Amino acid sequence: MNKYIPIIGLEVHIELSTKSKMFCGCPSDHFGKKPNTQVCPVCLGLPGALPFANSEAIKDTIKFGLAFGSEINRFSKFDRKHYFYPDLPKSYQISQYDLPICVGGTFEDKRIRRIHLEEDTAKLVHETIAGEKSTLIDFNRSSVPLMEMVTEPDFHETAEVVKFLKEVQTVARYLGISNADMEKGSMRLEANISLASSQEYEKTKELPNFKVELKNINSFKFLEKAMNAEIKRQEEILNNDGKIGLETRGYDEVKETTYLQRSKEEAKDYRYFPEPDLPPLRFTDEEVEKLRNSLPELPKDKRLRLIETYTLPKDYVDILVSDPQRTDYFEKAVSLGSEFSLSAKLIADLMINKKLDQNFPEAAGLIRKIVELTKVEYAGAEETDLAVTEVITEQEKAVKDYRSGKGEVVGFLMGMVQKKLAGKGNSNLIREKLMNKLNE
Repeated sequence: MNKYIPIIGLEVHIELSTKSKMFCGCPSDHFGKKPNTQVCPVCLGLPGALPFANSEAIKDTIKFGLAFGSEINRFSKFDRKHYFYPDLPKSYQISQYDLPICVGGTFEDKRIRRIHLEEDTAKLVHETIAGEKSTLIDFNRSSVPLMEMVTEPDFHETAEVVKFLKEVQTVARYLGISNADMEKGSMRLEANISLASSQEYEKTKELPNFKVELKNINSFKFLEKAMNAEIKRQEEILNNDGKIGLETRGYDEVKETTYLQRSKEEAKDYRYFPEPDLPPLRFTDEEVEKLRNSLPELPKDKRLRLIETYTLPKDYVDILVSDPQRTDYFEKAVSLGSEFSLSAKLIADLMINKKLDQNFPEAAGLIRKIVELTKVEYAGAEETDLAVTEVITEQEKAVKDYRSGKGEVVGFLMGMVQKKLAGKGNSNLIREKLMNKLNE
């Protein structure tokens, strides 16, 4: 048994793909745009400029919460979160504190504490100008809608953290509320880590009185490396009877170590108070149910359905479900391929291991290619019907067993029909005609 057990909680920031920003009418699509061209007095924090809330961002946050089983607060509000930093023009951020839009929720055995809505900050750009290191500010990102999910400290292994975060990204994409692209900064990851004595934690479940926040990691791989590096650092300190404080740390990829950014703030340091320029949010049961009913099939449900419907291996299903467009493509291909007795397993295998679908924008093109590769001429309807009739006549015991409730003999009977057709039978056609005969 390890001497220490990692206690990990997560904060996930996702930029929402609304047309306009959270509290003004400026375009929210800031990536790659000329700096400081998508700004106005509101997102620049100029005196006298008044914010107004983006209703689509609020609805998107509710949908995201419902996807994870959160309770939707029927009364919510925005708050001012005060801190001083160059990327925050007002010296406060409009966020949510004690009454977030979404409370609670789960994914498997991991608990979600809250999901709230706030505005993003400006972007700091570090450059060398005239031989001097300088920091420039691009306000295009300022006030873009930013949804934050906070989990309970339920994670003890870095691998389960990555698994959870990939699910969060996939759900956001299925809902169509964000592309959650970490390379573009539209999904940013933070982990709060502390080590507890394994023996004491197993007895009391009491959390340590310190934690270290790893800030703004932009890939799953870097986060996993950063968490492992921080766990190693804390373990070395504790083994030497050292103290660990409340800190915010970054990750140095070259040195593979974390480094101190600043001492970590507590809630009281932000001096939260209700945002006076925005009215509170109120939601009726009817409004919440309407949004619940608008949710698409979620990844966890789609995985179960694909396994049950197509009997695919779990790793195949995980790959397909990670991309909603690819899942739709696969199901379309399976539907078209049934005419040629192409199995779902074959189609999935060629998509995942051979990446054959990348050559064909439409599923029909993929099926034509697979048929061409397999070059099998299938038996026609009349020939199949004759083979089924012969098998029904010859296999009296199996037919009797089926009619007495032993459904498993269907596979045997289909095999006998396929044998008569020298393996050229269309399995869907065989099953259809066989079942018709058996149930006469």
